[in-house]
Order: sequence, then C-alpha cells, then structure tokens
Amino acid sequence: MFKKVLLFTLLSLALVALVACGGGGDTGGSGEGGPTPVGNVENGETLFSQATIGANNAPGCITCHSLEPDVVIVGPSQAGLATRAETRVAGQTAEQYIRESIVNPNAHIVEGFTEGVMYQNYAQDLTEEQIDDLVAYTLTLK
Repeated sequence: MFKKVLLFTLLSLALVALVACGGGGDTGGSGEGGPTPVGNVENGETLFSQATIGANNAPGCITCHSLEPDVVIVGPSQAGLATRAETRVAGQTAEQYIRESIVNPNAHIVEGFTEGVMYQNYAQDLTEEQIDDLVAYTLTLK
C-alpha cells in the first residue's frame, strides 16, 4: 500500500511540475513575444556555461562563445544572438536558426569565421532535451 501511495504522490508532483512549467512550451508562436521555446531556460544556461557537455564531453558553448558583445574567443559572441537570429535566414525563425546552428554547425557560417571549426557532433552527443534547453536559453540573449 505504501508503494502505491508513494507512486501516486510522485506522479502527482510530476504532473504539477509539468503544468507549472507550461507543459514544455508551445512552438506555435501565437503570443506577441514570438514562439515560446520548447526547452528549459535555466537548464540551458547551466549547459551553456559548462566546460564540457554531452555524452562524449564535447566542448561547452562557453569555451568558444563569449556572452560579452564583440568579444571573440573562438566563435562569434553570443551577445544579441536571439535578435540577430530572427533575420539571419529568410523564412527561418530564430529558434530554427539557433537549433540548426547547434545540430548542423556548418549550415550558417558567420562572416569572418571558418567552416568546420565548431564541434560537429552535438546532434549525436546531446539529447533532444539538452538541445531544446540550449535553444531556450540562447533565445533569451537579445
């Protein structure tokens, strides 16, 4: 009996947490602020800030990308990324642009940077949830 009560309690808490977090978000983009990211911003910020991420200890975003305007470490600064991403590729949302830049790093090479420099295996090394979280966080970088 105790196990059933514990299981019910845990499931109830999980449901409450899911509802409180908006059920994962809506990518439909009906609000005035644009599409709601599917990931968790706080988790994305944590991932972004780690030296290594993913199953194979891939380089974390912060090892190559600064959050300070015009500061280049290896790749372009991520300051203002969400704003720039809105108009980088015609017909593509900021969310789509950022996601594609993570999973297919050579899809969009920023002027002044070289193809093939960014780690190429984030799509394999990160879970979909981790990618969603990174996208959600980077969409806050206006």
